Amino acid sequence: MDNITLYHGSDKIIAEPKMKLGKIYNDYGQGLYCTRHIELAKEWAVDDGRDGFVNAYELPVKGLRILNLNGEDYSILHWLTVLLEHRVVGLNTPVAQEGLTFLKKNYHVSLDGYDVIVGYRADDSYFAFARGFISNSISLAQLEEAMYLGELGMQYFIKSEKAFSRLKFIEAIPVDCNDYYLKKTVRNSTARANYRNITNTMDRNGTYLIDLMRKE
Repeated sequence: MDNITLYHGSDKIIAEPKMKLGKIYNDYGQGLYCTRHIELAKEWAVDDGRDGFVNAYELPVKGLRILNLNGEDYSILHWLTVLLEHRVVGLNTPVAQEGLTFLKKNYHVSLDGYDVIVGYRADDSYFAFARGFISNSISLAQLEEAMYLGELGMQYFIKSEKAFSRLKFIEAIPVDCNDYYLKKTVRNSTARANYRNITNTMDRNGTYLIDLMRKE
């Protein structure tokens, strides 16, 4: 596969995306977050009472260094550690603080030198599962179940100057908030319902973060 089509949902047309834009404390840092699923990008593009655009790009990937956090060399704990290292998360208990230290020691993945990062997208609703795992409220199996239930798909994080220079803008597709904001809110409410269902059931045979720490 030499070329892939990527979609980025926004409130504006971005014909020439720039490096070092967006939130500093995002999943993988500052850069351009895209998906290969146009319907998901349409949800990202809108807000309550505000229409948006899906910006479509073509990216030649041959010769780019791509880190796939969902590849066979990595587990969901590697992805989670990257996420916790870049997001701002309140750790209110000693167990959670020690848990983050444990994850950084054993599952840290350096993003240096990569052009593109591929991994789950943890929107705000699903970030609750990351907090739940590090506070030992849910097991590893429950964390994995939650991410699969979310159907968030993979996000492609355009990171390097080399990758940005290759992005070719195709078009900007208008998105009506009346059509896609409801889908966005349904996804969020489903996430909250899933979280309640999972946290209300103890995984008695599951592996929790504190179990991994004790084994070490």
